[in-house]
Amino acid sequence: MNMSEKTSLDTRELSTILTDQKQAYRSAPNPSAKERIAQLLALKNALLSYQDNLVNALNQDYGQRPTQDSLIADIMPCIVNINYTIKRLNKWMKPQRRHAGLLLAPAKVEVHYQPLGVVGIMVPWNFPVMLSIGPLITALAAGNRAMIKLSEFTPCTNQVIKEMLSSIFAPDTVTCIEGEANIAAEFSSLAFDHLIFTGSTTVGRHVMRAAADNLTPVTLELGGKSPVIIAPDMPIDTAVERLIFGKCLNAGQICVAPDYILCPKDKVEAFISSYQKQFQNMYGDKHQNTDYAHVINSTQHNRLLSWLDDAVSKGAKVVSANGQDIDRNSRELATQLVTETTDDMLIMQQEIFGPILPIISYDDISETIDYINQRPRPLALYIMSFDKNIQQQLLSQTHSGGVCINETIFHVAADDAPFGGIGDSGMGQYHGKEGFLTFSKAKTVLSRGKLNIGKLIHPPYGNLIQRIMLKFFLR
Repeated sequence: MNMSEKTSLDTRELSTILTDQKQAYRSAPNPSAKERIAQLLALKNALLSYQDNLVNALNQDYGQRPTQDSLIADIMPCIVNINYTIKRLNKWMKPQRRHAGLLLAPAKVEVHYQPLGVVGIMVPWNFPVMLSIGPLITALAAGNRAMIKLSEFTPCTNQVIKEMLSSIFAPDTVTCIEGEANIAAEFSSLAFDHLIFTGSTTVGRHVMRAAADNLTPVTLELGGKSPVIIAPDMPIDTAVERLIFGKCLNAGQICVAPDYILCPKDKVEAFISSYQKQFQNMYGDKHQNTDYAHVINSTQHNRLLSWLDDAVSKGAKVVSANGQDIDRNSRELATQLVTETTDDMLIMQQEIFGPILPIISYDDISETIDYINQRPRPLALYIMSFDKNIQQQLLSQTHSGGVCINETIFHVAADDAPFGGIGDSGMGQYHGKEGFLTFSKAKTVLSRGKLNIGKLIHPPYGNLIQRIMLKFFLR
């Protein structure tokens, strides 16, 4: 079978799965709260049962991934999300009364939240459990069915996820898809009722183009260059303590990881020294520390090394957080601290998505605002300052998907708050109630009883009642 025949076959299979799920949805278009909660409980129990298998599979896919990284960042958020959702689902599903207003009285106005149908979920490789199961939790809570396109770069984890989900869901409820880029392209072109994609801005543009042909609404969780602003009042050791875990978790392969540092010019050397000290306290100064993740594969590792080489060739200086030279034969890469950067360097043009951390100096805090606002809006902004005036200044004069003050990345774990990007870092939002709303149709329902005052505005126009009504409301 040649490649075109194989692609055609896969396309037919994808369309068949979607058709089956849509038919199943039409046969049961509005699952009860009890049914949805039963699905979520089954998913929770499966996650707990499969957690060791998932951790081991993630370790295999990465070559080395700390158990704690996988539990804290992949599995635990899903369990917490399920518990949170179950407690609130009945309230979310309840129709909301709205004010009809004098013009429509007597009438009752409600907003009903109806499932969309079939949700497509496109999963990246960096957190393949959380970023497949997390959207699935919300999609199921909203009463939908789901097709999940898993990343081709996490084959071991994919097998566990597929086995786990198939043990509790029929294929017409939840189905996992694997495949290379051609399958991902076909997947994004399917006529889903909603499509959520997590990944790079470049691929996100292709996904949105493909979805446009079907007018499929999309949620894009992208990334970008999320800055950390260290204000002049902030002690450097405290700033590093608050940001270093966000940069080192999963070796910086996180969409909301600190991408670069804006640091007072007279504190750059102190920042480097403090980062090295705290990095070595956390991970030691030797290679093969099992608490530190590897770069996912050789392709990503070589990309990061080539970007460092590019920066050095253009005048940057690089200092390794562990004080050692880079071992190019190992995918364990300590944070590489980069100074004297310029805009023509690759590390300053694209999201780094790995353990490289440029440090840009400034003289006045206003420079940081100009620097950020002259670039695409980031997914996250991190403010390191205890000065309330500076905090407010930065909050009000910059745009980003989310913000942490004196912390990094943990805003993603806030279950009762939306998560999403803006501009190049994404569109739409999910998590919490906002996720339920994203995967639901908010349908306005107006109802009247036996009394019909609507006929008062019927033609012929110009009677006394209509003139009085117009005079009353047009003021």
